[in-house]
Amino acid sequence: MNNQTNFASKATDRTTDTWLTPRHILDALMPFDLDPCAAPDPAIWPTAANHFTIGDSASGLDREWAGRVWLNPPYKTAFKWIPKLAEHGNGIALIFARTETRGFFEHVWNRAHALLFLKGRLSFHLADGSKGGTAGAPSVLVAYGENNSKVLDVAQMCGGRYNGIKGKYIKLK
Repeated sequence: MNNQTNFASKATDRTTDTWLTPRHILDALMPFDLDPCAAPDPAIWPTAANHFTIGDSASGLDREWAGRVWLNPPYKTAFKWIPKLAEHGNGIALIFARTETRGFFEHVWNRAHALLFLKGRLSFHLADGSKGGTAGAPSVLVAYGENNSKVLDVAQMCGGRYNGIKGKYIKLK
């Protein structure tokens, strides 16, 4: 759900659990068919053609996923979501770059096609689209599927121009 609650930055508003992906990241990677962790009001911050929100009767984890998926899961429960994306095999996730964890080894290092480690700390947005807090740790984009690997590579190559993404791309498969 774009709900990252374990930020350690002084700039973070801890009265909310909704942290929206910076627009320049989404713009460089879109279009997506599905966001199973969409903002409470996807009209304010669209991320995909279809959105599952916290207001839906069933969690995005419990519903069927189709097409190319954008996944910005709650950071504190990211590894409940990442295995489903790995199994789906077609999408990109935004998570903390905690590369030493068991979940990262099992579902990222051993299953993803590529990574884009983001330069600097991300500044997220609040549910209304206004500027929110800064992440308390580095973030990484994780690609599942060869097409999504190529998307990360191109987005990184355009890092300084055309609203690309600054960072370091690593192909895994």
